[in-house]
Amino acid sequence: MAAQSYTLSTIVHSDVCTLRAVEHIRRMRGGSQSHLMRCSDGNYYVVKFQNNPQHRRILVNELLGTSLAARLGLPTAPIAIIDVPKDLILLTPDLCVEMPHSRIPCLPGLQFGSSYIGDPHHLSMLDFASDKHILDASNLRDFVGMLVFDLWTSNTDGRQVIFRRPNVGTPHQVWMIDQGFCFNAGEWNFPDTPRKYMYLHKAVYERVQGIESFEPWLDWLESSIGMGMLLKVAQDIPPEWYEHDSSALKSLLRELNSRRTIVRDLLCRMKKIIPAAFPNWRDVRESNISHSGLSQPLPKPLLLQVLTLEE
Repeated sequence: MAAQSYTLSTIVHSDVCTLRAVEHIRRMRGGSQSHLMRCSDGNYYVVKFQNNPQHRRILVNELLGTSLAARLGLPTAPIAIIDVPKDLILLTPDLCVEMPHSRIPCLPGLQFGSSYIGDPHHLSMLDFASDKHILDASNLRDFVGMLVFDLWTSNTDGRQVIFRRPNVGTPHQVWMIDQGFCFNAGEWNFPDTPRKYMYLHKAVYERVQGIESFEPWLDWLESSIGMGMLLKVAQDIPPEWYEHDSSALKSLLRELNSRRTIVRDLLCRMKKIIPAAFPNWRDVRESNISHSGLSQPLPKPLLLQVLTLEE
């Protein structure tokens, strides 16, 4: 059977819907200078523009990263491609990119949109929360799954989240947002810098007791994602977001596909580099020592003893 060939020659917006922006609400915080907008489906979206100050590829990273995180079962906001008309930009002075000495109008056309969960006029959400709110979150374990994702994709911005309380008196839910710095932002490479991948409050990782704590996400990553799925997601990306450089995008996808098999080792390496972040992670050897009450080091392996004697 001939090897299957993958191509990016035909871009089809199959899974991500395209909406039209109809109203500008306000400018959002952050380096990408995104804007909150109401769109043609009646919902609100945080919109990042092609000429944002960080990089045009940020839009690719957001769509690709968020789609893949959702396929790993992680809590991400719905996304869409937002068509921002030129007339709306001309009539809205705040739709601009603020530079040190100038204001540049946002580019019209297709932009990236991440759903603002609910009505921004009535729903309270937090992007900063107390330790109690964090540790009482109903889906706290998803921080562990998101670490798998961030290691895989080399998210160099640190984990960004928001906390939403569905009803008064109920625990907050965590939503994983801002995948713009996956693949090292506009560089599209994969530096392994473990400390950058973690959420600021390391207490969310205290429940990790071993590599098995990262299941089922590791298994899904290793067995359920492949080049075919990556290509399918990439077909939703407007080509102007990567400046029609399909070779660069295919190279990114190939590297991303190959990295699926090393995340397990990256997690173990992270545990050695930052042991304080995983105070309850005990490997098999450490568990045996703990349960036996031994305080002295284990004896040298037999082979090492023989080599030592022969020397």
